[in-house]
Amino acid sequence: MKIDDWRRRIDELDRKLVELLNERSHCALEIGRLKQAQHEPLYQPDREREVIENAERANPGPLSDRAIRRLFERILDEARSVEREAMHLDGAAEKDPRGASRPSRTDRD
Repeated sequence: MKIDDWRRRIDELDRKLVELLNERSHCALEIGRLKQAQHEPLYQPDREREVIENAERANPGPLSDRAIRRLFERILDEARSVEREAMHLDGAAEKDPRGASRPSRTDRD
C-alpha cells in the first residue's frame, strides 16, 4: 500500500473512533442521569480504575499500556463532563484523583 492508501485507512478508522466515542458518551449521559436519581457521586475512582485496568488487559499492542492509560484517562475525563451535564451540576469544581481542583468543562473549553 502507498501512503495515501494508509491515510485513507486511518481516516476511515478515525470516523469509526468518533462514532464509538459518541456511542460511549451516550452511555455516560444515561449513567449521569441514573447517578443523579440515585444520589450517587459523579466521581467514582474505583470504577475508573477498573475501566483503565480492563483497557490495559485488552491491549495487544503496539500501543503501550501507558499510552492506553493516558488515552482512557482522557476519555474518562470527557465522560465525567457528559455525566456532569446530565446531572445538572452547577459547574462547581470537583476533586480529581490527585486532590487538585479540576475546573468544570465550561471553564476548560
